Amino acid sequence: MSLKRFLVGAGIGFFVGAVLKDQLTKELISPEKALRVVKQKLSKQGSVEGSWIHMIPESYEKSLLDYTVYRGGVSCTIEGEFYQFDFIVDGNTGAILELTSQD
Repeated sequence: MSLKRFLVGAGIGFFVGAVLKDQLTKELISPEKALRVVKQKLSKQGSVEGSWIHMIPESYEKSLLDYTVYRGGVSCTIEGEFYQFDFIVDGNTGAILELTSQD
């Protein structure tokens, strides 16, 4: 009887562990997808000439909230003028947290 209880307990523990692992480990979006999001947004304003992204995510704090982010830059032409932007993208959602023009 103790072997049966052990196997039931082990099975329940394994199942709960597998479910919790999926919920606790959030996958980050790829850096390529983060860059694609920024380029799609800016391409509505003008033509994107060049872009880059730092492939290693980093910690970032904004408004007392902590994020895991990707940093990068985009060069584009908007209404005949050339602009360069730096951006910060949330690694979990792909939302653009910051987009600043380099003057």
